[in-house]
Amino acid sequence: MAVGDVEAVGAHCQMEYCNQLDFLPFRCDSCHGTYCLDHRLETSHKCSKAGAWAKARTGRSTVSSTSSSPKPNILNHEKQCAATTCKTLVDTPLTPGVHCQTCNRRYCLKHRMKEDHGCSKLTPLGARPPTFSSAQKEKGMAALTKLKSWGLNKKAAMSNTTNLPILSKSTSRKSAASNLAATNALKTAAKGDAKVPVDKRVYLHVEASADTTKAKYPTGKFFYSKEWSVGRVLDVAAKALQVENINNRVVGEEERLRVFHVEGGRLVDFSEKLGDVVQTGNTIVLLRGVGPPVPDLIEA
Repeated sequence: MAVGDVEAVGAHCQMEYCNQLDFLPFRCDSCHGTYCLDHRLETSHKCSKAGAWAKARTGRSTVSSTSSSPKPNILNHEKQCAATTCKTLVDTPLTPGVHCQTCNRRYCLKHRMKEDHGCSKLTPLGARPPTFSSAQKEKGMAALTKLKSWGLNKKAAMSNTTNLPILSKSTSRKSAASNLAATNALKTAAKGDAKVPVDKRVYLHVEASADTTKAKYPTGKFFYSKEWSVGRVLDVAAKALQVENINNRVVGEEERLRVFHVEGGRLVDFSEKLGDVVQTGNTIVLLRGVGPPVPDLIEA
């Protein structure tokens, strides 16, 4: 093969004093020169336009980011599909959002149809909170009356145990032993966040009212932190019992979950601290559509 044929295959390095023939030469994006492997970097061949390619690239990015229709940055995007079981972010470059004109919410493509996001059960955002129908009021009051009666019976049973005659010491010891055994059984079976310190835990029986809501697991035994708010406990309990919880997506009380403390005989407010309301061994019940808390349902 002739020398001319060999030189036709590659190119000579343009670096001064190098001029090496390279069969796979490198092209500098800044000065557009041709260099060998050793001098391909801008610092290696003392590029006369060092950084030009980077500046040009940055300029293009700036122009695109300041266009009239910027796309949202998914890293700073917080809007998610309004469907209760969906965590998909909408209005992103990859997932457009679809606005429902009926309930005034935005959904992903999967839940865009009314029947897919339960539109008929939702209160439109911005609309006036619906008033309870007479049937709904009766249903809620019946559930509260039943729980009030249950609470009264438990309170009476506890009072009878405390006021046992002095002569029945053996009965008193048996009752105390039975209560201790029940508490130990509750602590053994209870589930919860392992990160909660043992000295901060309160162990509870948790139920979902079958009269006002549906749950996959109607009852359970759980522990929570005494420092948690009742609202946080409600969210965790609803998830554990698999009760639909859309408190943060509804305006009125029709679909809102509330917490009833059986021993205290009242609905407790979301902002109350759990440790100020309940004690280990107590029972709380999740109800739906019973209205805001009304204190002191059970008289002292």
